[in-house]
Amino acid sequence: MTTKKTLASCIASLLSVATFSGVAQAEPLAFYGKVDVSLQASDEGEGRFTELKSNASRFGVKGDYALEDGLSIVYKLEWQVDVSDESSEKNFKSRNQYIGLKGNFGELRLGRHDTALKVSQGKTDLFNDYEADVKHLWKGENRVNDSISYLTPSFSGFGAQITYIVADSADADDAFSVAVHYGDQALKESNFYTALAYDSEVKGYDIIRATAQFKLADLTINTMYQNQEELETQLDKNGYLLGAAYPWQKMTFKAQYQVMGDDNGASLGVDYKLGKNSKVYAWYSSFDFDQTENTDYLAVGISHKF
Repeated sequence: MTTKKTLASCIASLLSVATFSGVAQAEPLAFYGKVDVSLQASDEGEGRFTELKSNASRFGVKGDYALEDGLSIVYKLEWQVDVSDESSEKNFKSRNQYIGLKGNFGELRLGRHDTALKVSQGKTDLFNDYEADVKHLWKGENRVNDSISYLTPSFSGFGAQITYIVADSADADDAFSVAVHYGDQALKESNFYTALAYDSEVKGYDIIRATAQFKLADLTINTMYQNQEELETQLDKNGYLLGAAYPWQKMTFKAQYQVMGDDNGASLGVDYKLGKNSKVYAWYSSFDFDQTENTDYLAVGISHKF
């Protein structure tokens, strides 16, 4: 029996069990993921070494189940997996995992979720999940537990998200994150995207972030500004990011520069498209730190989404 026939037989068996249990029909369910591995030469101040990196490789399931009166149950269960390191109980890491309710009012999600401020950056960070990910210089890239997130419907291109994080203990305070955005994050329905976001007491910081992304012909320009204050020390820092991407044939050339306080980093990269969901890539990133050793990284890798 072929692999496809075996898979079809398994699905049919599951559906028959669901029907026997009283479920009228199969629930819409999507299994998805990404495998991204690179060969990386790293210098973190003590000499160069070579390593394999699993760049936020992940898998998950998500669903949207229709109820009555225009309502739907929505859910997602996603895990990060390291496919390059030694297998262990720490190999899996929880990512966004929630259940919620969707309707004309918008969408309400309960569980573990990216904050509104983190989501507001959209696709601005061209080196997301790699060494030049904005999270390595900036605060605010938080995925929080015990959260309640509300996403508004779109009103003529405008939308908003509010994330409320409950304290979960007597000696802690609740926190919240809020963002308002306009345009299309994917830059497909419009040629621009803007967002303004604010974190209050999230992971010990108050943060204001402004994001703008737009297309000029085939050239994409990405910008972000952030002010962050550490509540315990009242240390206040400002930072900005400027990036650009340009496609040519099967390649996309990328450049990005980011600053936070006295620290800065620059990156150059190129992606080569192998298919709709697959690519090979190469990039170089260099960081100049005020208080620690400077670092630089060179990587080549392959990525596939399913």
